[in-house]
Amino acid sequence: MLKPAILLSAATVLLAGCGADVASTAATVGNLQAEQAQQAKAQEAQLKKKLGEAMQATEASAAEAASK
Repeated sequence: MLKPAILLSAATVLLAGCGADVASTAATVGNLQAEQAQQAKAQEAQLKKKLGEAMQATEASAAEAASK
C-alpha cells in the first residue's frame, strides 16, 4: 500500500505543473490583448484621419457652393 506522504508528493508535483501551464496561458493571453489594443489604436488613428479628410472636403464643397 502506498504511503500518504508519497501520494501527497505526487499530487504536489502534478499540481505544480498545472500552475506553470496556467501562467504560460495567462502570459499568452496578455500578449494577444496588448497586440489587439495596438491594432485598435492604429484603426482609430486611421478613422480619425479619414474623418478629417472627409470634413475638409465637405467644408471646401460648401465654401465653393456658397461663393457661387
